[in-house]
Amino acid sequence: MNNMPAILVLAPLLGAFFACLAAWIQKQLSYYIALAAMAVSCFAAVSVLTDVITSGTMQYRMAGWAPPMGIELRIDLLNAMVLVLISAIAFVNLVASVKNVEQEISDRAPSFYVMYLLFVVGLLGVTATGDLFNLYVLIEITSLTSYTLIALGDKDRAPLAALNYIFIGVIGASFYLLGVGYLYITTGSLNMADVAVILKGIQGSSAVLTAFILCILGVWIKMALFPLHVWLPNAYAFAPVGFARVVAPLMTKVMVYVMVRLMVTVFGLEYIFETLNLADAVVWLAVTAILAGAFTALFQKDLKKMLAYIIVCEIGYMVGGAWLGNSLGMTGAILHILNDGLMTFALFLAVGNIIYMRRQTAFSDLSGLFAAMPWTMAGFVLAGLSIIGVPPTCGFFSKWYLVLGAFEAGAYHFAAALIISSLVCAVLFFKVFEICFFEADSGAGDHNPAKVITEAPVSMLASLGLVSVAIIAAGIYAGTIVDTIILPFLQ
Repeated sequence: MNNMPAILVLAPLLGAFFACLAAWIQKQLSYYIALAAMAVSCFAAVSVLTDVITSGTMQYRMAGWAPPMGIELRIDLLNAMVLVLISAIAFVNLVASVKNVEQEISDRAPSFYVMYLLFVVGLLGVTATGDLFNLYVLIEITSLTSYTLIALGDKDRAPLAALNYIFIGVIGASFYLLGVGYLYITTGSLNMADVAVILKGIQGSSAVLTAFILCILGVWIKMALFPLHVWLPNAYAFAPVGFARVVAPLMTKVMVYVMVRLMVTVFGLEYIFETLNLADAVVWLAVTAILAGAFTALFQKDLKKMLAYIIVCEIGYMVGGAWLGNSLGMTGAILHILNDGLMTFALFLAVGNIIYMRRQTAFSDLSGLFAAMPWTMAGFVLAGLSIIGVPPTCGFFSKWYLVLGAFEAGAYHFAAALIISSLVCAVLFFKVFEICFFEADSGAGDHNPAKVITEAPVSMLASLGLVSVAIIAAGIYAGTIVDTIILPFLQ
């Protein structure tokens, strides 16, 4: 049990190795190995979260080397929660997406599963590591596998979307790496806890300021904060369904986690909000991101593109909340990492079901979906209402904390942006509901569309149902999550 922090990262890493070998024997074995690897990782993540809640922060020395010279996995309440989110979504998505992979890229399925596991390794490592340079390496593992997996999608448009992502991703990684270089020159250490202690005595240094700006800019590019978001819509829209379902709910949220980790653990909130006093400017940037994402989504004619721009909007929520400079705002931002991960995952699960049955996600192809796919649309409606912020779904509670934090900070423009974006999301989703419910299915031919049910396979529906239950449960237990995990972390 003491090795669980390492096991949760090593399980998918070893799984990728054996899935690659198994493909030479029988292609289908790669899937089962990937599924088993993610099951082990998910179990390890839950065990680690339970341990951290009961016993406090876990420090795991890789290969027995003590920090600051050695690489340390340091897991506290914040990243323990995020680790469970990553591993659970990655596991459930594997169950849901096997049919999509067979439909879209059956000839390259083993390659997909190998890259998928390495992508998850990167996300888990980014979340668990306590070393700044190791964080960079793992971000690049995540990025490189993302480029590959996106390129496996739409044959005409996915390669160009992946190439665009490469250019932007390299710039973001370079900014972060330069920032780490400045920190290393200044402190002589790469261990986050060690750097944090040293920085307390040299916070007036221009090198520290440069390091902070470079690191934050790099992370903002990676999370697609407006106007650095140009790579995201096409990358998510043209990726294979099996990958879009996992990258959309996790990639940006993990980068938000990295931002929070840098703010709270490495540089310190006192340095950011008192010494630098950049909060007002960043909150205005977040307001711009929220409104730009929401209103750009209004002009989309494709469901996947609409959801991609809603993600841009949601990033603004989390960045703005974290930079409000009070406990309520940071609580709302951290809670929204969990809630938005679940909501976005449910939406893309439903979209994957639609693609499996209809092959298209243009609004003109969504007619009659409530009659044809009632269970899929039930999950989609629940996730949409949660994005809007309707109680008792989880989306309401994180928005509530964000609004309270905005009023406490006097950031009324941020509160207004939250409310306006929620109204815009209501318009967006009810427009989709109207098309799916009231417009007759033109592809039904002579059949009565009200009587023709062509639902997705059971594995897809069960996965969507499970995540729908999680959305409600996260709302019901939002107070417990805040009191047990988020507030103790911030104290």
